Amino acid sequence: MRKRILDSSGQNARIDWILDDNMNGFLFSDMFRVFVIACGLTLLMGSSSSASEIPVNLKKSNLVAWCIVPFDATNRSPSERSAMLAGLGLRRSAYDWRARHIPEFEEEILQYRKHGIEYFAFWGQHEKAFKLFAEHDLRPQIWQTLGAPGKSSQSENILAATDASRPLAMRTAKLGCRLGLYNHGGWGGEPGNLVAVCQALHKEGHRHVGIVYNWHHGHERIKHWAHDLKQMLPYLHCINLNGMNTAAKPKILPIGQGEHDLTMLRAIISAGYQGPIGILDHQTHLDTREALQDNLEGLAWLTREIIEPGSGGPRPTPEASPIPK
Repeated sequence: MRKRILDSSGQNARIDWILDDNMNGFLFSDMFRVFVIACGLTLLMGSSSSASEIPVNLKKSNLVAWCIVPFDATNRSPSERSAMLAGLGLRRSAYDWRARHIPEFEEEILQYRKHGIEYFAFWGQHEKAFKLFAEHDLRPQIWQTLGAPGKSSQSENILAATDASRPLAMRTAKLGCRLGLYNHGGWGGEPGNLVAVCQALHKEGHRHVGIVYNWHHGHERIKHWAHDLKQMLPYLHCINLNGMNTAAKPKILPIGQGEHDLTMLRAIISAGYQGPIGILDHQTHLDTREALQDNLEGLAWLTREIIEPGSGGPRPTPEASPIPK
């Protein structure tokens, strides 16, 4: 039967009194019944999805190759580099460069397009590159180091760093590109400071500004990773992985070889971060292809260990060897 009662605000509300063999004596409003059904469907959907699935952003085709241009011991051309990435099954590249690469800017764009590689990000600023992006209808992320203003107080540092970042925030907005503030050590590499500058720029309307966080520039924050990740999560544009040992011994290490890699990667998955993930070379004495392959194998091993502990088998042994100069 149905009863009418007054709710806590004194308004007349309908409540259903359900009398049947299974739920005798329970009060359920129409809204609450919908809520219960929705919860049940959510649980069923959750239980039906496989816990053994690799997170989408950790699948090879979604990974971003980083530090692969000036760091490649074999000095590949744009064509050779694009073919190398495609051969590895990598479909995204963040482009770092030196002065000698400026004449190749357009060829890099053309070769990426030819080989099905996404021009995911560009390091720093260059007018020729910005002009080419407009001509080729490209909108890569722009990665820029956040500097250390060196002011006497934290509030002054945040204000100065925001002022310094504003012109590029305005320029990237016109280009239709996201701006990623890049940790590179010092004051500008601290997660809390990166977040503070993002927040200040967002208040001004520059909501395309975010953070590119690099493990290889964050060894001093290893023990704070879970906290830092939670703090940065709303602003993250990309996380670049690296093998992580205490005290950066060594600084650059294939992912999967570090003592903290498993814990740190598990934190990324647990936090629900679904954005881009990068792997890097960053070793001028190695063939970039071999360095990336070592990282791919290490990441695959870590992922298997996270999905099902003990299923990864032996930790892979890096095989990249120095290239004689």
